[in-house]
Amino acid sequence: MKHKRFRFGKGFRVAFDLRRVQAAEMVIAPGDGEGGPDNRHRGADQWLYVVSGRGLAIVEGRRQPLAAGSLLLVERGERHEIRNTGRTLLKTVNFYSPPAYDTDEHALPAGKP
Repeated sequence: MKHKRFRFGKGFRVAFDLRRVQAAEMVIAPGDGEGGPDNRHRGADQWLYVVSGRGLAIVEGRRQPLAAGSLLLVERGERHEIRNTGRTLLKTVNFYSPPAYDTDEHALPAGKP
């Protein structure tokens, strides 16, 4: 068994991974964003769940508003960005299948879990 209590400090942190899935937390300050037009995970699908806050996902040029309770699937290879459009922190829990980051939170190349 593995257990993690999310603290939701600013930025991105991998919680843990197991075989083919990885969990991480991400916190974005108001007005900030993560990703961009060249951001994509070539080897992993990303499931993003909004715990609190408001934001906007831009996936392959399509815009999707985000709010607490939103679940977003970014499929492998899709270019994406997440922006905080609210007045409070945007807090998310993310799952990657297979894992997308190493223990230093650097992106893994496609097919290298």
